[in-house]
Amino acid sequence: MTTKDERLQFLEAMGDVEPIRKPDRADLDGGRQVTPGQLERQRAAVLEKTRDRNPLTATDVAWLGPQDELSFKRDGIQHGVFKKVRLGQYPIEAQLDLHRMTVDEARQEVFNFIRECLRRGVRSGLIKHGKGERNPDRIATIKSYVNQWLPQLEDVMAFHSAQPKHGGTGAVYVMLRKSPEERERNRERFSG
Repeated sequence: MTTKDERLQFLEAMGDVEPIRKPDRADLDGGRQVTPGQLERQRAAVLEKTRDRNPLTATDVAWLGPQDELSFKRDGIQHGVFKKVRLGQYPIEAQLDLHRMTVDEARQEVFNFIRECLRRGVRSGLIKHGKGERNPDRIATIKSYVNQWLPQLEDVMAFHSAQPKHGGTGAVYVMLRKSPEERERNRERFSG
């Protein structure tokens, strides 16, 4: 708390000080012209944000019912490996739940899930899509789309409807391609 005397001393000491007439700041707005190159970069940045990198398409979907099984394997997948996928004998390293999502939301989530699994070196996962039993038309909408989307992703090697303990026909086991690093480790481990 300042006293009256201290205030008077301050004012007396500051009596011959002149205020700065022009603020000591850079003028950020004055004289700036946007070049055509800057406009093009701004336009490209906006387009880049809105461009959809998700390759999953949804045309001519084969509609599935609540009890329909999903099953897919790429050429070259050994029968024994696919059997283990089908029986849920690989550890579930990651899960995705699509319940209560729209088709567009599910499409983006499936794409992001697979991409993130690959980034982390995950080989097997579980996607819960639901059975569609509550739909009045008895069509499993999200399940039908998942069945179409997964084969479109080259890194999905196989998938099959889950065992009852993991959701049965309302979920699907997904096996992903090995990363190049993992393939090299296997080569070294089993080459002699």
